[in-house]
Amino acid sequence: IKRANDTHYGLAAGVITKDLARALQFVEQLEVGFVWVNQYSAIQFQAPIGGFKQSGYGRELGRYSLEEYCEVKTVSIKID
Repeated sequence: IKRANDTHYGLAAGVITKDLARALQFVEQLEVGFVWVNQYSAIQFQAPIGGFKQSGYGRELGRYSLEEYCEVKTVSIKID
């Protein structure tokens, strides 16, 4: 984990293991935006993709990709 996270980039990582619990520990600790477990380059277009650190800002694909183009506004109206 330390060696994997010791970089300025954090786009994607892959983990190969037969132990799902151990894979989930790696996934939680890796500082990347996308993790493949026992596969590589499998992408679902509904899932957001993006990096951590210097590998990018924001997300592509999925609902989260729309946030780059939206402004959130809170409105409070008292109606008698």
